Amino acid sequence: MYNGLVESLFETKALRISPEDKPFWYTSGKLGPFYVNTHFLYGSEEKAVNLLKIIDENKVDVSLLHEKLNGEIMENYNSDPIFKGLIDDMVSYVQNNIDIENIGYISGGERRDWFFSIPVAKILGKEHITIFKDLSMVLYDGKNVNEIKDINGASVLHIADLITEASSYERAWIPAIKSVNGKITESLVVVDRNQGGSALLEKLGVKSNSLCGINFELFVKAEKLGCISHAQCVMVKEYLENPDIAMKNFIESHPEFMANALNSDNKTAERAKLCIEKGFYR
Repeated sequence: MYNGLVESLFETKALRISPEDKPFWYTSGKLGPFYVNTHFLYGSEEKAVNLLKIIDENKVDVSLLHEKLNGEIMENYNSDPIFKGLIDDMVSYVQNNIDIENIGYISGGERRDWFFSIPVAKILGKEHITIFKDLSMVLYDGKNVNEIKDINGASVLHIADLITEASSYERAWIPAIKSVNGKITESLVVVDRNQGGSALLEKLGVKSNSLCGINFELFVKAEKLGCISHAQCVMVKEYLENPDIAMKNFIESHPEFMANALNSDNKTAERAKLCIEKGFYR
């Protein structure tokens, strides 16, 4: 399971590694060697973007939204080996690690969670609680969409694409389920970025599960599988040990990098200017 997931992450570009001499500019104005877009495991970036478009175009009519999502997702499940393999792995993980008999519902939050929560709920025969960003919710049984008011203290498994700091859980998903007299007791994500989210969930009374984590072992495996070079693996190792020091050392050893960024396209130049203004790597 793990080797296949690592290969799929790189094949779909759900996990992208920069060249060792060109780290990525993040929105924050900081630098880093990788991007994680877990929803690309839907099969490709193009497929994932198209599904997001379908969601945005049909959110007003929740019945039509679920009809289209169920159709698109299950068709893709039956035709795309990467996506099918991932969903099957998630189902297997649940069956082997979570007491599914004590789980009343499976939930997923707008929007990327739905890529994974809807098909897993369908295969496991659980009703799906679809949570929107405004914290409104509906219950989906695979055919019909129903209003949801009270789930009578039921335990809920929340499925998501990614966990970083678990802010969405704390701010939105946990309170939403609590508002209908339920409790998220388990969480399963495809990727844990290992940035404190799991620890926060445990404090909130939610058991945190993931298929893989962003750690050095993952990149060592990726190098062995031929997905990245040794130089990229070393760069990531240094970044994971201390992100700010690693990028400070990079800038000092590549003095032309910042100058080139400032003279690059508008987005890159803006992020480079923000980096300087914030004094991130002084």
